[in-house]
Amino acid sequence: MYYVDHAATTPMRPEVWAAMEPFVADAFGNSSGSHGVSRRAKNALEEAREHAAGLIGARPLEIVFTGGGTEADNLAVKGACLAGDGIGGLVTSPTEHEAVLESAAFLERLGGRVSLVAVDDLGLVDPEAVAAMVDDQTAVVSIMLANNETGAIQPVGEVAAALHDRNVLIHSDAVQAFGTRRIDVDTLGVDLLSLAAHKFGGPRGVGLLFVREGSAIEAVIHGGGQELGRRSGTHNVMGAVGMATAMGLADKHRDDVVELVANERDAFETMLSQRLAGTGITVAAVERLASHSHISIPGIRNETLLVRLDRAGVAASAASACQSGAATVSHVLKAMGMTLDEARECLRVSFGWTTQPGDGGAVAKIVAQEVEALRS
Repeated sequence: MYYVDHAATTPMRPEVWAAMEPFVADAFGNSSGSHGVSRRAKNALEEAREHAAGLIGARPLEIVFTGGGTEADNLAVKGACLAGDGIGGLVTSPTEHEAVLESAAFLERLGGRVSLVAVDDLGLVDPEAVAAMVDDQTAVVSIMLANNETGAIQPVGEVAAALHDRNVLIHSDAVQAFGTRRIDVDTLGVDLLSLAAHKFGGPRGVGLLFVREGSAIEAVIHGGGQELGRRSGTHNVMGAVGMATAMGLADKHRDDVVELVANERDAFETMLSQRLAGTGITVAAVERLASHSHISIPGIRNETLLVRLDRAGVAASAASACQSGAATVSHVLKAMGMTLDEARECLRVSFGWTTQPGDGGAVAKIVAQEVEALRS
């Protein structure tokens, strides 16, 4: 099996499970308790918080552990808009993850105002166009750092710079980016930033939201007041430990991983383009994640191709895993101006930390064989 769907999720690194395992049995305590068993869990939680914070240039108290990237996005967008009197406005793009777009739809149902800034045919926003949509009612601007389908890098730093003198919070969904890009919240200029552990060798079901000190957000999960009242619920200590460990490993090995996946991605695209006439690389003209290849193969429906690839031992995808089985065209590709037929001819191949030298060429060969079989 060639696993080239790291954009959907990544295998857990063995070192991560080794760090988590003690908290299954021996260190099982509730970190909110006061006795020794709980203190051990509390200490581990706060060490994980400190470690995670340091890896993105934040302070420990600015880290809120969540149940994943989706929850982190919900907390950022809803929390910012609900923090003041009434419902604040949201400015975002139509190519964001569903966690942001569905949060936007929810806010609209409550009477909030949502403004969508158009993207170009490569899926990028114009920072000045974003700034032009912000007014006195806007509470938060949410622009993802790297698109989960195409891998295109958004100019988040430029957006933040264009709004530096405006009274508005800047959020970025960086879930897809951390595995192959170093992230510093001050360099980006963001107030809120979402991450998910399973995108870079960590466990599923845990994420975090960076909340810059002084940024007001309303909790969306209420209860015991954990995470300084920003996210209630008994802490997932094992998950937090696993996430911080995975972040450290991703940071330590990032340069090597980037070099490897970029080489395999380029080999994949080169071989496929040479063998299959008309194959296009969707966002080749812009900066993109080293791990992502989003291609179009004219005349080939991706759902048919994916079934054949699966049988041939290649695990790839057509769009976000959150849209698996959806009958509608990818909202990302639609926003970029693609027709339904064009979008259904697109394939996403994403490499990651388990990729081996030669995988790119091997996958390209299999893809080409299956496409040629379909065309014949």
